Amino acid sequence: MRRSVRLWPGVMLVLTLLLAGCGTDTTAPTATPIQATTAPAPTAAAATPAATTGPATAMPTSAMPAGATETTTGQAGSPQRGGTLVAVMSADPGMLNPAITTSGNTHFVADQIYNGLVGLDDNLNPIPELAVSWTIGDGGKTYTFKLQPNVTWHDGQPFTSADVKFTFEQALLKYHSRTKAGLQPILDGIDTPDPGTVVFRFKQPYGPLLQRLDSEEAPIIPKHIYEGKDVQNDPANLKPIGTGPFKFVEYVKGDHVTLERNPDYFRTGRPYLDKMIIRIIPNSSTAELALEQGEVDYLNSVAGSDLARLRSNPDITLEPSYGGAGGSVCQDVLIPNLTKPPFDKLAVRQAFYQALDRQFILANVYFGQGSISTGPISKRMAWAYTPDVHPYPHDVAAANSLLDGAGLPRGAGGMRFSVTFTHAASFDKLGAAMQAQLKEVGIDLKQESLDFNAAVDKVFVKKQFDLGVASYCNGADPEIGVRRVYVSTNIGPVAFSNGAGYKNPQVDQLLDRAAALTDRPARAAIYTQLQKILTDDLPYFWMIDTQGYRAFRSVFQGFQVSKGNFAEDAWTSKPGP
Repeated sequence: MRRSVRLWPGVMLVLTLLLAGCGTDTTAPTATPIQATTAPAPTAAAATPAATTGPATAMPTSAMPAGATETTTGQAGSPQRGGTLVAVMSADPGMLNPAITTSGNTHFVADQIYNGLVGLDDNLNPIPELAVSWTIGDGGKTYTFKLQPNVTWHDGQPFTSADVKFTFEQALLKYHSRTKAGLQPILDGIDTPDPGTVVFRFKQPYGPLLQRLDSEEAPIIPKHIYEGKDVQNDPANLKPIGTGPFKFVEYVKGDHVTLERNPDYFRTGRPYLDKMIIRIIPNSSTAELALEQGEVDYLNSVAGSDLARLRSNPDITLEPSYGGAGGSVCQDVLIPNLTKPPFDKLAVRQAFYQALDRQFILANVYFGQGSISTGPISKRMAWAYTPDVHPYPHDVAAANSLLDGAGLPRGAGGMRFSVTFTHAASFDKLGAAMQAQLKEVGIDLKQESLDFNAAVDKVFVKKQFDLGVASYCNGADPEIGVRRVYVSTNIGPVAFSNGAGYKNPQVDQLLDRAAALTDRPARAAIYTQLQKILTDDLPYFWMIDTQGYRAFRSVFQGFQVSKGNFAEDAWTSKPGP
């Protein structure tokens, strides 16, 4: 395989469109089962009483994406040690502490460095990670985890239950938008009876916990590094120390991140690769050319217009994906600022939404990758989804009538009002398509295209925006990825939280009720009611249930679907010298 070791400098920061950046569809070779150092986690039947065996996974197996239950991409041969994986991301990660953000750009790198208590297999069922086993008691109100023995941080310090308690109390419950929204209101406390045991106590039964403890939702950071410091701004965020399969080597902003194999990883024999280099290449055509020429090995997303060409190349493997480093089962969603005109009026929001031709956008901006969203829960989360909601079809006449009725007449040049669309540069094409469509109803959409981190800061932290956009991932359960967008307690300067500033006490109550149940049909009934209310209120504009493709050199195998550390079991048949 031809390799260029020269790294490209001076690239600009842009947002990874999480069309393919929220997951992948391959898993570890069947010849490489997990090597737990003690007994594996109990099955649901053994670990929990019958009444608490129903923590929901993202979707039943029959609704999983095509290929999601396969065990590997290309099963030929046995895993080999050695080699370097050169992966590509389109935007700079900014920092490398995954416990304080849900950003896919951060997690794409940091999830290779850190672990969660519990991983997920490719049916989104819990499997041991830093926790080797667990039991559930008190009707689903108490979770007790036994930790892997003899795990060390990359600096040689021992990993203990104190790290888990510190991570949740000082980072996840304060700054990680999904974990903060879901656990902060109902978590009663975390106990550490000994260095190898951690106990979570809840105020009420809580079914989805095991689906929200992986490296994406709850990565564990070292207490001895961060204690007494500002976890959001500490220099350690740029020189991370984890427990994961790869150790940090260097980070050259705007250019690359280098990681190396952790020889002391608690999963014996993993990882297979010696090194990972993650290059930052913002232009998708440039990245795809580098893949075709053998200069890079792995792209987390590819442009829809290039799929046919890449599919015809025998040296490249394409796999559909519905999630990944930032979460799974994702939707691209427009975020109106409900705290000020014009989007503080429901009629304006209804008109704006109906003015958008989302079928055109799906075909011409997304190249058919995905489907039109109908509300806050993706169709791919089949057990919780309902299509029986208020529809908003493309209807220019209806939009104009609503705007007239709202007292917003056309002025000079035919425009009624202007809206600034604040977004990362990778949404430029979406903005251009919307701009043309909204002119038909007299809305002047002005684009404010920023780098990724600046756009996140302006929309979610400073709240200085009219209209924003985000890839909101539903996660393995609505409680994980849906709640944080709509619950009123998650309004604040936290990335990828309730950016619109939406408040509805009934919605808050329904979310709380669903979280307290363990029976999936009962939870589904609540989520059906929730979707009806939200589509009536229209606090966001749900655009596309995204689907994408990742591409990689065919000499590589073993990439994971449902693990943030997607390269932990990856290997190459041509490791080189």
